[in-house]
Amino acid sequence: MRISVTVFLTDETITPTRLARELEQRGFAGLYLPEHTHIPVERTSPYPAGGDLPPEYGRTLDPFVALGQAAAVTERLGLGTGITLVAQHDPIDLAKQVATLDHLSGGRFTLGLGFGWNVEEAADHGVEWRTRRELVRDRMGLMRALWSEEPVAYQGEFGGVRASHAHPKPVQKPRGPVVGPRTLVGGAAGPKLFAHICEYADGWLPIGGRGLSESLPRLRAAWSDAGRDPSALQVVPYAVHPAPGKLAHYAELGIEEVVVQLPPAGDAEVVRVLDAYAEYV
Repeated sequence: MRISVTVFLTDETITPTRLARELEQRGFAGLYLPEHTHIPVERTSPYPAGGDLPPEYGRTLDPFVALGQAAAVTERLGLGTGITLVAQHDPIDLAKQVATLDHLSGGRFTLGLGFGWNVEEAADHGVEWRTRRELVRDRMGLMRALWSEEPVAYQGEFGGVRASHAHPKPVQKPRGPVVGPRTLVGGAAGPKLFAHICEYADGWLPIGGRGLSESLPRLRAAWSDAGRDPSALQVVPYAVHPAPGKLAHYAELGIEEVVVQLPPAGDAEVVRVLDAYAEYV
C-alpha cells in the first residue's frame, strides 16, 4: 500500500521544499495540499469537524505554487491537491496551472477536487452555492476540452471556450471519459457525488475514510453501470490518522493508496511525526 501525506502548509510551518525532500527520502508516495483562498471573518458556515475553525485554514499556502516548489526538489514524489475548489477558479487559468504542473513534474500530479463547505468564501468568488456542483461539472468539461490533444470547443451552462491551442498538455493520456491528470473527487458518499466520479474522474477521495465497507459497493455498482472498467476505479482515503488495523482493513477493500494527516507545524514536529509513520511505509 502506498502511503502519502497531507498537511496544511502555511507561512508558519515547515516549507514545501524541506517537507518534499524528507518525504522522498523516507519513501512516502505523495504530498497532497489543501486550498483556501481566504476565510471571511464574518462567517456562518460551521466548521465540518465541529468546534472552532483552526487558524491554519486562513494561512494556507497556494497549493500550486507550493507543489511547484516540491516538484523542483524531488524526482519520484507524487503531487496532489486535496482539494482544489474548482468553483472558485477561472477554468481556463486553472487548466493551464494543472497542465503546467503536471508537465513540469513529469506526470506526477493528481487533481483532487471538491465542492467546498465555506459558503462565504465561495460567495466572495461569485459562486452561487446551490449550483456549485453543476458549476464544477461544467468547468471540468471546459478544462477537458483544453487538455484534449486536438482543439475542441466547449459550451456549457456556465461558460465556454473556443477551440484553442493550449499547451502543455497533461502527461497522462485519456482513459474512458477522463481527460487530463489523475483526477479524484472528494466529498461524502451519495448518488450525486458518485455520478460526478463516474462521469469525469478516476476515483474518490473520501475524507477520513469512514464507512467504506458500506459505501464502496454502491460506488462500484454506479461505476459499472456507467460502463467504466471495474479495475480502473481508484479510492484513496484522505486525511487519515493511521493505525495497523485501519490500514489492513483498507487493504482488504482493495485500496492501494492512503493519505495520512500531518500536523501544521514546524520542521522538528513534522519530521518527528514522519518518523513515527515510517513503520507504515
